[in-house]
Amino acid sequence: PWVASERAAVMAELSEALLSVLPSIRVPKAGDRVHKDECAFSFDTPESDGGLYICMNTFLGFGKQYVDKYYEKTGQRVYLHLKRTRKLKEEDANSSAGDPPRKKPTRLAIGVEGGFDIPEEKYEYDEHVKIVILPEYLDIPRDGLEGLLDMVKDRISSAVEAILTADSASRKQEVQAWDGEVRRVSRHAFSLQQLQNGVRIPPCGWKCTKCDMRENLWLNMTDGSILCGRRYFDGSGGNNHAVEHYRETGYPLAVKLGTITPDGADVYSYDEDDMVLDPNLAEHLAHFGIDMLKMQKTDKTMTELEIDMNQRIGEWELIQESGVQLKPLYGPGYTGIRNLGNSCYLNSVVQVLFSIPDFQRKYVDKLEKIFRNAPADPTQDFSTQVYVVASLCPYPLSVCDLCSPIASFLSQSYLWGKIFQQF
Repeated sequence: PWVASERAAVMAELSEALLSVLPSIRVPKAGDRVHKDECAFSFDTPESDGGLYICMNTFLGFGKQYVDKYYEKTGQRVYLHLKRTRKLKEEDANSSAGDPPRKKPTRLAIGVEGGFDIPEEKYEYDEHVKIVILPEYLDIPRDGLEGLLDMVKDRISSAVEAILTADSASRKQEVQAWDGEVRRVSRHAFSLQQLQNGVRIPPCGWKCTKCDMRENLWLNMTDGSILCGRRYFDGSGGNNHAVEHYRETGYPLAVKLGTITPDGADVYSYDEDDMVLDPNLAEHLAHFGIDMLKMQKTDKTMTELEIDMNQRIGEWELIQESGVQLKPLYGPGYTGIRNLGNSCYLNSVVQVLFSIPDFQRKYVDKLEKIFRNAPADPTQDFSTQVYVVASLCPYPLSVCDLCSPIASFLSQSYLWGKIFQQF
């Protein structure tokens, strides 16, 4: 009897607490951003020691050190607490033969046939979910809603389930499958002007008309000029004659000689500043006496060049200075940002910014003020997110290791960037 009465008292207390916050509990809809992977003000995640607290009204996530501050600022009391424990996946008994050798990528893409593979997740997670009501930190296990009023139980269960199954805001921004070879039809393809100048292009033996270059050659499909591509950053490559010709004439489309086959060719639009498709390519080439059906590939396509470049850039032996005994350095001026393999340029920019005294005074020295003045959705506020980065910096003139989620987000615009453009 005593145990039963105590249990009844506990259930009454839980029911009263939940009824008091029930009006503020929302079920996320299609347009809501659910931040269940990372704190809005730090890099805390559900894998962190304190887990992650997700406001069941605004769907913003907070680490332990910020959830109290957010409650004091907004009065939001009810949170879904996620705590994940990572563990290695058990090896499949059928995989004793080992992993098959990786195929060489043939397509500038991620997660599609012929492209670069997405690394398999090596870990699995034990997830613990509970509801927490502030400021008392009243814990209610996910499976502890039995015995509550049906209205209360259904409302809370629906909200919890919707939050757990919703795509997180950061997940929506991740690159899961990407194809760098998807090209649009050029707006010049159906109205391209071609001069009646009698130019005929031989099937081989080409040379730039302004220099002695015999590779990396582009045929302008308006006047038939054969010119070399752009100069690389290191001085190698072409001599910029093709792009200079466009600037002088405005003739927009060029095709890379040596890539023409019956299946197509590399076509670049200077006006659109991108690789494009030309549905009338056979007709445009025939104007200069080129029969696509008889052409053979003699030069690397831009896709092949970019794949080669990305593979070289991504070699850990080069990035990590493998085999070299390095002395770890830590302190003012030495702490850097982890290179993900494609983020070195971005890392340099961030480190330079954080070394500027005026930048530090505006964003690093006013952390508490930025928190107090943060808008309703701090994840979309520039000042707040600079604060997030600054909060990791133990020294005023350096930036410490960024964890993978934020660095991945920042570096996505650089992923598979065209570091060497030839046209």
